[in-house]
Amino acid sequence: MKDDGPAGFDLARLLAERGAERYELHTRHLNHQLPRMLRTLGFDKVYERAEGAYFWDADGNDYLDMLAGFGVMGLGRHHPVVRKALHDVLDASLADLTRFDCQPLPGLLAERLLAHSPHLDRVFFGNSGTEAVETALKFARYATGRRRILYCTHAFHGLTTGSLSVNGESGFRDGFAPLLPDTEIALGDLDALRRELKRGDVAGLVVEPIQGKGVLAAPPGFLRAAQELLHRHKAVLIADEVQTGLGRTGDFYAYQHEEGVEPDLVCVAKALSGGYVPVGATLGKDWIFKRVYSSMDRVLVHSASFGSNAQAMAAGLAVLAVMEDEETVANARRTGDLLRERLAALVGRYELLHEVRGRGLMIGIEFGRPSSLKLRSRWTMLQAARKGLFAQMVVVPLLQRHRILTQVSGDHLEVIKLIPPLVIGEREVDRFVTAFSAVMDDAHDGGGLMWDFGRTLVKQAVANR
Repeated sequence: MKDDGPAGFDLARLLAERGAERYELHTRHLNHQLPRMLRTLGFDKVYERAEGAYFWDADGNDYLDMLAGFGVMGLGRHHPVVRKALHDVLDASLADLTRFDCQPLPGLLAERLLAHSPHLDRVFFGNSGTEAVETALKFARYATGRRRILYCTHAFHGLTTGSLSVNGESGFRDGFAPLLPDTEIALGDLDALRRELKRGDVAGLVVEPIQGKGVLAAPPGFLRAAQELLHRHKAVLIADEVQTGLGRTGDFYAYQHEEGVEPDLVCVAKALSGGYVPVGATLGKDWIFKRVYSSMDRVLVHSASFGSNAQAMAAGLAVLAVMEDEETVANARRTGDLLRERLAALVGRYELLHEVRGRGLMIGIEFGRPSSLKLRSRWTMLQAARKGLFAQMVVVPLLQRHRILTQVSGDHLEVIKLIPPLVIGEREVDRFVTAFSAVMDDAHDGGGLMWDFGRTLVKQAVANR
């Protein structure tokens, strides 16, 4: 029976009474640097609600989301089909997570995922992208009998200890050694791959077809050639599609842009959740799974307490259904091409804007050293303090003046990454390009507020040294 009395739990009342304390609560009880960073940038907003590609504050102002929760919100926020699926699965009161039965939803979701990857045979469900990568690392090592995994410079595969061992960014690794004995190569360096494979101890190569940091794509032909080299040396290719998968780049998987590439293991997460229930999946070939789960004694040799839970599986099934019904992948390709073309047309107009790159709705906007003396002196000031400050100078007015949420694509990079919900259209493209042009006009005209904020960032960077 529902308890409506004072002892009952009332979420709406709790939020009404305590919601205004959100930044103070984080400061006291969680990562205290997060609210500090948000206040420094002026990002300490209070969003009241969200739908699709937009947030709204208490005054009813809308904010365009070009970040999608780091790619989690592929369908935008609160898609009605996913919401209904979750209501339905809760109302069904299923006998979930008994651990000693076989529920239908995991099998159905695996079937739907594998239909998009016909060269793969089986799926393991975990709870996040880093768990999907951890699973792939373990499976590759066990199936090949080798210990070493190769990864690429600037790669990001997660922050748990195993996935951190294949993280190509030293800032994340510093202070957490010793890690696993893995080896870094440059993205696209086939000669380095050959050298490492000749040592005979490589289990596989894990690679993002398009790296999230900097939005750098693998060179044409690299994935196919790497796959052939790996197989020749009885090693496996692991595609990390945690951010690039499920339509982000205009194909269901980013590796599908290159003909003939069929990874042995594929990691997905983020958008599969529908933005509601954490989920990760590692898809793989039959022979790999059969070596890992080689007998009944090994039936639980790799598992996850909350893996395959009914809510996550229902969300995943709803996401895939929506993607097919609403042709989300085609929209990502079409809208991404439009956005990239509109932005690329600005490169010749602004000397601080050097390149626009990416695929689908995963786009990198790179800034670089200007030619004019006045702008060059200001650029040099920022670079001397900390590389990446100019990109941050663009991100801040996009939010504060134009109500558009974006992100710098990595530490010490002058690159903004756009990974909006895959449901945006021409209206959102127009809004972003108009706002971005206004910010760049300010930067090139010596816009006082923007460069004043740059000086604030310089002082903060110097203070943090």
